[in-house]
Amino acid sequence: MLIVLGWIALALVLVFISLCLALHFYVICNYLPHAIRIFEEKPLFIIPYGQPVECAEAVSFPTSNGLTLHGCYLPGFGQRKGVIMFGLEFGSTRWSCVPYCEFLRERGYDIFAFESRGQGESESQPGYEPLHWVTDFEVEDSRAALDYLKSRPDADPRGVGFFGISKGGGAGLFAAALNPYVRCCVTDGAFATHTTMVPYMQKWVLIYCHSALIVKALPFWYYGIAANMALTRIQKSRGCHFPHLEDIINRLSPRPWLAIHGGGDTYIKPEMARKLFEYAAEPKELWLVERAKHNQVLNTAGEEYKRRVLAFFDEHLAAKSKTVVPASTNGASVHVDEAACRVVREQEPAPEAQAASPAKFLLAAFLGVIGSAVTLALFLL
Repeated sequence: MLIVLGWIALALVLVFISLCLALHFYVICNYLPHAIRIFEEKPLFIIPYGQPVECAEAVSFPTSNGLTLHGCYLPGFGQRKGVIMFGLEFGSTRWSCVPYCEFLRERGYDIFAFESRGQGESESQPGYEPLHWVTDFEVEDSRAALDYLKSRPDADPRGVGFFGISKGGGAGLFAAALNPYVRCCVTDGAFATHTTMVPYMQKWVLIYCHSALIVKALPFWYYGIAANMALTRIQKSRGCHFPHLEDIINRLSPRPWLAIHGGGDTYIKPEMARKLFEYAAEPKELWLVERAKHNQVLNTAGEEYKRRVLAFFDEHLAAKSKTVVPASTNGASVHVDEAACRVVREQEPAPEAQAASPAKFLLAAFLGVIGSAVTLALFLL
């Protein structure tokens, strides 16, 4: 009797696994191509281009692989309070920093804006066409921009602030999280790949999957796996990598982050912004502006927008800092605040934890697969 029950249990397990594999291949063959196509479509944004400023200094600097990027350095009025690196939104030029930053210049902040590879006048990466998603190329460009700021003769030894919009905000946050030279960050409409794509995967499957039973049977975590599979295919075809800001944003702490987002954003929905915000450690602040669309908070909130951003930089950038960061990359003797570096190192998982993580994930995925198969079988029965 026990032998019979054992064979029945084994048969049920095999049926569940077969159902799960059938479900998986059905989704991959019938749904994933649509998700990839939508991911690569460029949305229509209202992009501010701004106007050139006569007193601006034309800037060019190299990336680690020898491309030449272009930008502008706009000096502030009166005594300098600090230097702010500005991250551009997708498709804009260096001069789009003007409407966002002119009020900061008037209060004594220097502004540095640059165009990533393939954007504006900057050199293009052979075989790479930028999308509105952050890739390792944009992160590398942000890191190169920080290196340039540190190498200037007038570099601020205290460090710089960062102010980024949408895609430029995400790339800058990633670079800032790994570089203590950035003392504080303000972003407007910033987003990460995974926390944005997974909710959209759930939405798209309702459109392209014709079986309500299958949609109900798919657990939430499966959309993350499907998103990673889609990203793997896109990365291979486009010759780039989409880094996960969610995995690195906590390293920005203890430096403060002011995250601004439109409450009426239909591209990067408020819940997506909240999800990314949850990954960050304190100190942090999320300001959601009702009815504001993507990258339109400045136009919606106006003076309150300027007041909050100025107050943030006055408190966290203009104020004197005990931290002395590298002011150049030319071999000069400098002092780096060990506490800031120690925060990054302490948050890095131990090698054993890193090795165990994939195994735990695979175990959870296998158990979830069995659960999905059971759910689907119950629906079919």
